[in-house]
Formats: sequence, structure tokens, C-alpha cells
Amino acid sequence: MNRLSTRRQLFKLAGYSGLALSAAAALVACSKKEDAAATAQPASAASAAPAKAEPLKIAFAYVGPVGDGGWTFAHDNARKALEKEFGDKISTSFVEKVPEAADAERVFRDMVGQGNKLIFGTTFGYMESMLKVAPDAKDVKFEHATGYKQADNLRSYDSRTYEGAYLAGVIAGKMSKTGTLGVVGSIPIPEVIRNINSFTLGAQTGNPKIKVKVVWVNKWFDPPQETEAAQTLINGGADVLMQNTDSSAVLQTAEKNGKYAFGWDSDMTAYGPKAHLGSAVINWAPYYIATVREALDGKWTAGPGKHSWWGVKEGAIDLVSIADTVPAEVKAEVEKIKAGLKDGSYTIWKGPLLGQDGKEVLKKDEVADDKFLSGINFYLKGVDGKLPGSK
Repeated sequence: MNRLSTRRQLFKLAGYSGLALSAAAALVACSKKEDAAATAQPASAASAAPAKAEPLKIAFAYVGPVGDGGWTFAHDNARKALEKEFGDKISTSFVEKVPEAADAERVFRDMVGQGNKLIFGTTFGYMESMLKVAPDAKDVKFEHATGYKQADNLRSYDSRTYEGAYLAGVIAGKMSKTGTLGVVGSIPIPEVIRNINSFTLGAQTGNPKIKVKVVWVNKWFDPPQETEAAQTLINGGADVLMQNTDSSAVLQTAEKNGKYAFGWDSDMTAYGPKAHLGSAVINWAPYYIATVREALDGKWTAGPGKHSWWGVKEGAIDLVSIADTVPAEVKAEVEKIKAGLKDGSYTIWKGPLLGQDGKEVLKKDEVADDKFLSGINFYLKGVDGKLPGSK
């Protein structure tokens, strides 16, 4: 007899005997307990399964648009590489065109408020804003690109872009017919000055008498100003251009004028295929992947002096898409230098080296350490013009 029929029969008998009613009540109660036990069992089994961990929320602040084709584009490519590497273990987001000003602090605080536990600030000018926010969000990990200050939960990282500039210079010195090269500079901080000097050193390996002219635009991303600066350099006799700005405007200007140029930060071949000699690119993915893995594994650490500076050796810097117009022997020389940078047998900044004023900055066989390289605020011999802010 099924459970429902049993209940009906018991209720009929209840009219004849109080004892029968009590028995019926007891059986119904027993039936309810059985039902509850049957219902509870699947829930109990479900609770035994381990709860899925929440994804690590990661946010990026970009100084330019993701479509700039250069600096920000390179960072965003690395963000996408993170998603491919870690899948649903992480969740990423970004805010583009964040100015290097007080507004950056608001953006970082908003990222904290949205529950992000790892935040990347991807330009030098965010340093002070991140230093203000980090102490108020101790449970958040902060990473600052190209900076030099750290905190208990803030560390800094950089790429040895000067290695890419040097490799470009090796080609530029061999390809120039006028003996004059041009660089469009962004902001005169050690990072950019170091790149200009390294480009000059590379060019001098092929032509010790080469001259490098510089026009500063005082911005990272301003295509109209970059175009104007590039045209000024070409009008001044430069036939090969490099840049330390974020757009493709310099390469495009060289293309229109029948001159040569290099891509910067990302592969810019498509923006000026006839002018393009190669692109000095940054691959942020190795560092970002290593950092996120540390965070997921509970091994991420920060504090004073916690700074990473990766280059050719770590796969963070390269010169890619070298043009067919570059002679085979020059390409071979570039590859040889890359190999030397990778295994440590080749040194770019090695004395004797003279400053623009003719004074020795590195003695014979002296090798510049990272402290020296981080504080460069002078032009080397071979760079024309006055450095902004110098006496």
C-alpha cells in the first residue's frame, strides 16, 4: 500500500477510536520525518562539493587609448594574454585615457571600491597617486610601471626599453645617408633620455660621427604634435627617425616624406610599410603572467626596493619585423647583439663614454649599473641640442 492510501485509511479509523487517532498521528509524523530525510539528503550531498573560488579581480589604468598602436596597446595585449593564461581564475578590466594628474587617484580608489585586488598603473605619472591610495587599501596589491617608489603593498616594474632603442640605432646608423638621425621625445625623464642616448650609441657602432637631433613634445600621446615634431626633424636633415611617444604618427610622417623610421612599443609595420625599418617592442605578458601567478599562489610580496626591470633576457624587449631593405649583414649583427644581451655577454653602456660636454661619464671598461642607468639626466656625445631643464 502506498503512503497516500495509508494516510486516508488512518483518518477513517480515527472516527471510531481515540487510540486509532493517536496511532494515525504517530504514523503521519513518521511519514513526515521520512519525507524530510529524503529531501535533505540531496542538499547534504550538494554541500559536500567544494565551493568554487571567486576569480581574482584585476584592473589596469591606461594613460592612452587602447587603440594607440603603441604603449597602451602593448599593455592591453598583455592583459588579454593574462585572460588566455588563467581563464576563469581571474577577471580583468581597464580604464583608458586616465590623465597623469589628480584624477588618477580617483580612478584608483574607484578600482578598489569595485573589489579589485590587483591593480596595475601603467605609466610613470601615476606614481604619487598610487602612493596615496595604497596605504588606504592594505588588502589590495598595487603594481606601478616605470616608477621608482614602493610601499608595503606597492611595487614597481619596468622594461629595458633602452635595449630596443640600441638595436634600432644599430640599423639606423647603417641606413642613414645624411648622417643625421631624429628622435621625437615625449617627456624628459631618465627613461626617455636613456633611450635617446642608447639609440645614439647603437648608431655610432656603424658611424661614429653620426648626429642625433631631438624634438620634445612633452606628452606621451599627441599625434598632431608628434607629426609636427617629426616633420621638423626631417626638415632639419634627419632621414631616419625614432620616437619615444605612443602613437604611430612619426612613422606615418616618415612614410609621407619618403624617409625611414621605427615602430615603438608595438609592431607598427602596417602604419608605414615603406618607411618601417623595424619595431622596438615591449612584451609585458611575461611579467604580468608571473605577477598574477604569484598573487594566486599567495607568493606576491612588495616593500621598499621591490622593483623589477626586464629586458631582452626575460623576453620583455625585442626588435621585430626588420625590413627587407635592411642588409643581411646588418640583420645578422642585430641578432648577434640580441643573443649577447640574452646571455649577458654583451653590454651596451660600457666605457669609455663621453657626455655631450666632452666630459667622461664612464671610464674605460667601466660598466654602468642599474643605479647609474636609472639616474641619467644628460646627453651623450653625438646628441645635438640642449636637454630641457639643463643649465
